[in-house]
Amino acid sequence: MEKGLIRISVIAICHDGKGKYLLGRRSMSCRDEQGKWDPVAGGGLKFGESIEDAARREIKEEGCADVEELEFMGYRDVFREQDGQQTHWVAFDFRAKIDPAQAKIGEPHKCDEQRWVSIAELEVMDNLHSQFPAFIEKYREKLI
Repeated sequence: MEKGLIRISVIAICHDGKGKYLLGRRSMSCRDEQGKWDPVAGGGLKFGESIEDAARREIKEEGCADVEELEFMGYRDVFREQDGQQTHWVAFDFRAKIDPAQAKIGEPHKCDEQRWVSIAELEVMDNLHSQFPAFIEKYREKLI
């Protein structure tokens, strides 16, 4: 059996409670998928941190917003290659309501732009992170 790297991540798609979702465009200094759009909040779980706390931390770090409501949607097994090594991410996926007035770019070295979009607008965007279409498809009913 081939060995690889196994990691745990949280992904949170933030919404305004009125049908708009916050996306971020990955900067050229990101390790991969530069220029692609994805949910603003996502990252690895830190040792000793709960999954929910990790989601709240990522939202605060990347979107500068406090979480008003946090809903666990499910998990995904994400198989990718990074720097020539096979990786397996177990991604815990959340939907989080935030105040749009608080939202701003918290990590400008990782994000060039933020944009609020509806699911209909999101579904026709062609410059999405490679994992984002599967995320949308899996959770479509929870996002509409």
